[in-house]
Amino acid sequence: MQASRLKLLQGMPVFGGIKEDILTFVLDLSPIVNVPKGDFFFRENDKGSSMFVLEKGKVAVLKPWKGRDYLLKYLESGDCFGEMALIDFCPRSASVLSVEDCTAIELTTSTLYRLYEMDLEQFTMIQMNMGREVTRRLREADDQLFQAKVEAKLINGSYEFHST
Repeated sequence: MQASRLKLLQGMPVFGGIKEDILTFVLDLSPIVNVPKGDFFFRENDKGSSMFVLEKGKVAVLKPWKGRDYLLKYLESGDCFGEMALIDFCPRSASVLSVEDCTAIELTTSTLYRLYEMDLEQFTMIQMNMGREVTRRLREADDQLFQAKVEAKLINGSYEFHST
């Protein structure tokens, strides 16, 4: 099972460039969590101190608003979520609901701290990779917001530069 988990991590952008022995170290310290269909990994505004790598199953990322949950996206095996909590130490920004029975690898702040103590370079690489992943998602959200504003005619015409 450890070999398949190692292969899973090696195929993920968050762990790109990370040495195999470091990934093994991280896996050895990371609990495996099972979340049955219909249960939440976490809810918006929960305290966050870990990220999850979805090994098996499917989850829905939901944003509650005015008493209803709105679907942002589905995530499946090989996707990660919750990494913002490891970067900004803020409460969860969305809820993650298991829509199938799920198994996930939980990477905690304490695991990252142990890695920091052991290999600062590899720790830094993971942090940079998480930052890239968050940035990629932010760019995607920016594009979606822009498109929605244009389609709703909240943005008028084009801009022309005029020097003063």
